[in-house]
Amino acid sequence: MALYAREFFMEHLKLPFTEAGVVGSTYYATPVPGSPLRLRIDFARTIRADEYNGLRLATIHQDRGELDAAVLRFEDHKTFDHRDASQDRSPRESGYGTFQEFRDRPDWVPWEHAHTDGLRNAIEQYVSVWFPGAWKTPAPSRTSGRTARKAPSPPTARSGARSR
Repeated sequence: MALYAREFFMEHLKLPFTEAGVVGSTYYATPVPGSPLRLRIDFARTIRADEYNGLRLATIHQDRGELDAAVLRFEDHKTFDHRDASQDRSPRESGYGTFQEFRDRPDWVPWEHAHTDGLRNAIEQYVSVWFPGAWKTPAPSRTSGRTARKAPSPPTARSGARSR
């Protein structure tokens, strides 16, 4: 698969849904087990062939079809800012904040070096609206810090000198 969609959705975005899979270049999940609602995520196409500028999220009802859709643009979520800056590409130039698929180059990973934290946070916000409580984040780790406890004072050492 030229887009390496499975690796993108499962390994880089690391979406927390156990009932999920990738078919072709589309991610499907049932964030709330037993619910009639599904989450579908595709790569959002531009007007150019095989060029993508974001992710298209959709909430699908198993009987009623698509209920809602939103596009998360790579540019808005700083996904390729580092890549574009290193190539001295500005927002007004072709290819800024996008990637292309080259089917004749199976070794080409089009979204390589993408920073996906912004996308993941936006997906989490979308999921919290349509699938409340479905996003399972690990509990924040507690770091040991200072505590307000009374510690016993060290015993005073007697010296030969008198104190007043």
